[in-house]
Order: sequence, then C-alpha cells, then structure tokens
Amino acid sequence: MPFVPIMKGGEEEVTVRKALQLLREDGELLEFENLLAFFATFALKTKIIQQIMRWDMAVLEQSPWYQQILQEGEQRGIQIGEQRGIQIGEQRGIQIGEQRGEQKGILSGIELGLELKFGSSGKEIFSEINTIENIQVLETILASIKTVETIDQLRQVYQSDS
Repeated sequence: MPFVPIMKGGEEEVTVRKALQLLREDGELLEFENLLAFFATFALKTKIIQQIMRWDMAVLEQSPWYQQILQEGEQRGIQIGEQRGIQIGEQRGIQIGEQRGEQKGILSGIELGLELKFGSSGKEIFSEINTIENIQVLETILASIKTVETIDQLRQVYQSDS
C-alpha cells in the first residue's frame, strides 16, 4: 500500500485516498501511513497530501522524524553559512591586502619624490602624509610633487582634498 503513489495510476488523488483508507482499516498497517505520505510527495503537491492525510503540522513537528530532518537542515545551513563567511572573509582580506600594498607603494613613491625634491624638509611633511589612508589623495599628492614649488603648496593639495 505505501508504494501506491509511485505505481502506475498512483499519482491520482483518489488512488492515494483509497490506499490511506485501507492502511487505516488494518491496525497492523497503520504504521505505513508516513511511508505512503512520503511516496505521495513524488506524485502530488504537499498541500494535497496534507489534506488527504489530515495531518496537523503542529503534531508532525513534534515527531522524531521531523526533528531529525530539521536538525540536519539546520546543520547544513550552518555549514553553508560558515563556508560562505570564510569565502567572503578571504575575499575581503585579499582586497584589504591589495589596498595596503598599493598604499605602501604610493607612500614609498611620495617619500622618494619628497626627498629628491625637498631634501630633509621633505621628510618632515612625509610624517603628515604618511597618516593619510585615502589612496586617491595619495595618488594626487604623488602626481603633485612634480608640479609644486614649495612644501606649503603641496600641503594645500592634500588639505583641500581631505
């Protein structure tokens, strides 16, 4: 009886209802009701199966079978969430690493440019510039070193951008 839904003609609601009636009439077969419902999910919509079986979801949620499925689903969800979190963390870590590498490279260029253009006076202003984290501002400073004539002109470049 429980296999009726997956047999020829078993996808009919009437057929499943008849199989359920026969199972319920025989006390020894009553335990196969859940199996019938399981196989019915391959042939009918869940809502129809609930109507046929006259199942109360609140009662089903208390069954050990439901609790096991729920627990396994939660565990899978946690695993997927952890994997996704690790992936996102790695991606962000790479991005941050790339940004820091780019920032260090630009700062090295600024430091060299200041030393070449302004000598020891350039080291003094570099300590101010070294605190700037915005890469675009640092790129502007690096490009401006070629055109500014004084340290004060350079300060105006990054003070107006911040």
